[in-house]
Amino acid sequence: MFCCGVYGFITRKNMIAILISLELMLNAVDINFALFNRYLYPGHMEGMFFTLFAIAIAAAETALAIAIIINIFRVTRNVDVQGLDKMKL
Repeated sequence: MFCCGVYGFITRKNMIAILISLELMLNAVDINFALFNRYLYPGHMEGMFFTLFAIAIAAAETALAIAIIINIFRVTRNVDVQGLDKMKL
């Protein structure tokens, strides 16, 4: 799942698709935290709590990234990464 996110992050030109690929990578890391905690330390919940905090931070990051993408769209009328050079003064 992480490799699919990296591939999407590298190959996409649309900022929304890049954001989705980044979230896919973060979710893959969260799944690994939960699984390693479950199998290495079955009686402890530290990995689960860390995963919940990581999901909350990822949600805040996504909200901020979408707000930035909306502002970029208002200026350039495009959400492609290649169109960002129009914002230079």
